[in-house]
Amino acid sequence: MSIYAIGDLHLSSNEQKPMDIFGWINHKEKIFSSWNELVTDEDIVIIAGDTSWALKFEDAKLDLDEISRLRGRKIIIKGNHDYWWQSLTKMKKNYPDIEFLHNNHVIINNYIFYGTRGWICPNDTKFTLEDEKIYSRETERLKYSLNSCKADTSGLTKFVVMHYPPVNDRHDDSEILRIIRDNDIDYMVYGHLHGEESFSYVFEGMHDGTSFHLVSCDYLDFKLKKICD
Repeated sequence: MSIYAIGDLHLSSNEQKPMDIFGWINHKEKIFSSWNELVTDEDIVIIAGDTSWALKFEDAKLDLDEISRLRGRKIIIKGNHDYWWQSLTKMKKNYPDIEFLHNNHVIINNYIFYGTRGWICPNDTKFTLEDEKIYSRETERLKYSLNSCKADTSGLTKFVVMHYPPVNDRHDDSEILRIIRDNDIDYMVYGHLHGEESFSYVFEGMHDGTSFHLVSCDYLDFKLKKICD
């Protein structure tokens, strides 16, 4: 069994928001082709937010239906553009085969997944006073997710999944990083960043025992990334 990840699919089956204007030519076809080539029914695929452009859940179903038909166990986190996102109860009722990660955790075999959307980190060049409240709320949600499992997790491989990066554009230490360190997280997966300027300050690799991965689909050339076996 392998774990793959990709983020920022920005599907628009119902909203008609083509990504060609950003140079994402046939990006959905490329992503799904990679998915079909790599993923088996036993694998896990993490989708790190911004899954669909749809504004309403009913409109997002066309995109979620396509994802549901693909192979593998899917875990989806909320992105800043996922306005269609609803309660876990409603989403799971419609898609029992998809795990939606929000104020909860997911255990599959020997892996446990925690997560929250996240937000722009303090001291980022784009950070404003209005961002402080949202960032603080997201750090509390990550703590809530991490505390949602009362069972012994010492034998499990631990993932944190977020949409936003865990650091600012200068890679300063952050509350998110401290939470990750304190909880001995093995892998951290995130998306949100796009374009060469953002890619120039990507936070990846091993840091204090955690392996960090940016999985925005354009950063990965619209191919799924294998995180681990």
